Amino acid sequence: MNKVGLDYKVSTFFKKYLVGRKTKYLWNDFLSSLYSVSVGVSQGSALSLILSSLYLSYIFYILEKHLKILKIPISIISFINNGLFISQNKSIPHSNMNLFCNYNVISSLLTRFSLVVEHRKAEVFHFFRSHGAFNHSPLDLTAIGGPILLPKTS
Repeated sequence: MNKVGLDYKVSTFFKKYLVGRKTKYLWNDFLSSLYSVSVGVSQGSALSLILSSLYLSYIFYILEKHLKILKIPISIISFINNGLFISQNKSIPHSNMNLFCNYNVISSLLTRFSLVVEHRKAEVFHFFRSHGAFNHSPLDLTAIGGPILLPKTS
C-alpha cells in the first residue's frame, strides 16, 4: 500500500486489521471454537472489496506498463475481482494473438503477486459486423497453462 502512495496511517490501519483476527464456523446447529485467521480478508467483510481494489489497481498499473512496452493494444476494464480485456482488430487471428500475449502477462503478474488465476472462468467473445459466415476461431492458451477458449456463439 505504501508503494501505491497511500498514507502511512492508512497502510498501518490495514496491517493491524489483518493481524490477530479470529473466527468461528457455524454449520446447522454446530458452532466451532475460535480459530486464528492469519491470511486474507474474510468473505463478506466490508473491507474486502476495498482491499481487493487497492491490491489489484497496482497490478493493473504494472500490466498496462508492460503492455505499452510490448506494444500490445489491449484495453482493460476491471470489476473488483473480474477483468475484461478488449482487443479491437479486423483480424480475429491478430486479435487472438494480442489476447494470448495479454493473458500470458497478466497470468505471470497475478502469480508473482500470489494470486490464483481461475483459467476455467475465462471466456472469449468475438464481435463481427459481417452478416455472412463467421469463423469462430478458438483462443488456445494451453502453451501458457490456460485453456482453449471457444468463442461464445451468442
